[in-house]
Amino acid sequence: MRIENDVKLGFKDVMFRPKRSTLSSRAQVDVERTFKFLHTETAWTGVPVMAANMDTVGTFDMALALAAKRMFTAIHKHYTIEEWGQFLSGAGKGIENYIAVSTGTGNQDLEKAERIFQNHPSLKFLCIDVANGYSEHFVAFVKKARETFPDKVIMAGNVVTGEMVEELLLAGADIVKVGIGPGSVCTTRVKTGVGYPQLSAIIECADAAHGIGGQIISDGGCTTPGDVAKAFGAGADFVMLGGMLAGHDESGGEVVERDGRRYKQFYGMSSSTAMDKHAGGVAEYRASEGKTVEVDYRGPVEQTVQDILGGLRSTCTYVGASRLKELTKRTTFIRVAEQENRVYNG
Repeated sequence: MRIENDVKLGFKDVMFRPKRSTLSSRAQVDVERTFKFLHTETAWTGVPVMAANMDTVGTFDMALALAAKRMFTAIHKHYTIEEWGQFLSGAGKGIENYIAVSTGTGNQDLEKAERIFQNHPSLKFLCIDVANGYSEHFVAFVKKARETFPDKVIMAGNVVTGEMVEELLLAGADIVKVGIGPGSVCTTRVKTGVGYPQLSAIIECADAAHGIGGQIISDGGCTTPGDVAKAFGAGADFVMLGGMLAGHDESGGEVVERDGRRYKQFYGMSSSTAMDKHAGGVAEYRASEGKTVEVDYRGPVEQTVQDILGGLRSTCTYVGASRLKELTKRTTFIRVAEQENRVYNG
């Protein structure tokens, strides 16, 4: 047993230090990025904010709404091959640049992904998603996926340390998903005691990835537009959102009305709700590692997107970054004990 004593930080522990800026308006900030990927010839340009591959967030409807803003959606893995066909026949040209096919690591998962790509060869992105990206089985699956899909951009995770980011990139991933336990409906940290504060995880993992030409996705932990900006400031190439995009028309699930208020269900993909729905229940050898909650119904996602991107542009103006690409170079974080004056928060 050993203990690391250096401080690890989450989003709540820091704020940006403002700097002199030549920008006169938030409208001058370019929040798009262009990336080239480690193992493919593909280049991508867009706003690098992603909807998570959860079935209450990463839906086909969400993909259409976000693609209109040049934002990305990791489509959840529970759509059928037929549903993929129906969606892509009506989604319009260019949607393939803003969606990923998601998969687990079973043989059936890989076969299903193969069928989807065979039916729709214009699709470019594969998201290989497991809760624990530290297993040898997972690394082997990433290698197999790279052999099977040599021309696809592969996202893989989740991990939180630099050495594992490097291993996954060398195994065939182009982008590594970073985050264990920070999500709003994730209970991994309380069920297992395992995790890593998200800001420090981003800093460590981004450094490792960028050193060998890869990218990372910060997955989980953002509750405000300021957190999204902090993730980018810490070095994340993409930021994946779950709870911040839940509760909208595009988020999937039914609207429930109670005592005059409307809600939508939102749950972690390791929750008993998700496993009852997709796997016939929680297996006897494991525990549920996700919550099921009801979030306020929030209408169309467009206003929330505007809030997120508006906050991000404002961050850039405060530190003098005219492009999102420059934000991490212009970032100085200061340690804080509080984020906001909460006197009127009830």
